Amino acid sequence: MSRISDRYKQLEERGRVALIPFVTAGDPGPAVTVPLMHAMVEAGADIIELGVPFSDPMADGPVIQRASERALEHGISLRDVLAMVHKFRERDTSTPVVLMGYLNPIEVMGYEVFALAAHEAGVDGVLTVDLPPEEADDLLSSLRPRDIDPIFLMAPTTTEDRMQRICDTASGFVYYVSVKGITGAGHLAIGDVAAKTAEIRKHTRLPVGVGFGIKDAKTAQAVAQVADAVIVGSVLVKRIEELRETPEEIAPAVAMILSSMRHAIDLI
Repeated sequence: MSRISDRYKQLEERGRVALIPFVTAGDPGPAVTVPLMHAMVEAGADIIELGVPFSDPMADGPVIQRASERALEHGISLRDVLAMVHKFRERDTSTPVVLMGYLNPIEVMGYEVFALAAHEAGVDGVLTVDLPPEEADDLLSSLRPRDIDPIFLMAPTTTEDRMQRICDTASGFVYYVSVKGITGAGHLAIGDVAAKTAEIRKHTRLPVGVGFGIKDAKTAQAVAQVADAVIVGSVLVKRIEELRETPEEIAPAVAMILSSMRHAIDLI
């Protein structure tokens, strides 16, 4: 059983909805990321999504685009991100870590080389935004023997046939993008999210995480009533951007946002 599956089993036994924060590795500087990861766990994060900086993050809005740019200014590479996960594992051997990014850096490294390095670093899942399941066989054949879960996105426009294909291919959890468009954009319509998550559950027993459009404790709580995981990114990355000149303030500030969300989610 993968660390992600094990974590969801623990959460289900406790009747708890997962809180999954996203931050970009190396933003605003390489020394910030690992302490921030530990602070997020202490604030109630159940799984961490760690963004791999990329020069053309097509699914990301301006906030996360700028985070990638700041990280790339420091030369942060995929190998650097794996080194951060390895450092995180020196203290935390149980919190699952999912790498979220784009296919190009993985292709450059090579699927087998990447999968082995990711396994040795302690990565538990990989979400490649621009890799559809129809073209993922080579990566999947490298990840699965290392117990690394391939995670795929679904959108409001995903058809039922494609939904089944994604559910058949994914493991760990399914990531439902709750709004049309890029990260940080759009209005969250909880009724629509509830209907879509119910539809997804007809096709899979995997947990369903919902991300995009979650901006505060109120929206986190609303999503938690219809999903197995609340995934939050842009609001955290925006706070990091605001505090980039005082990096020592970043971990406490992000932890405060997550703590308020964790409290609200646990009230349902």
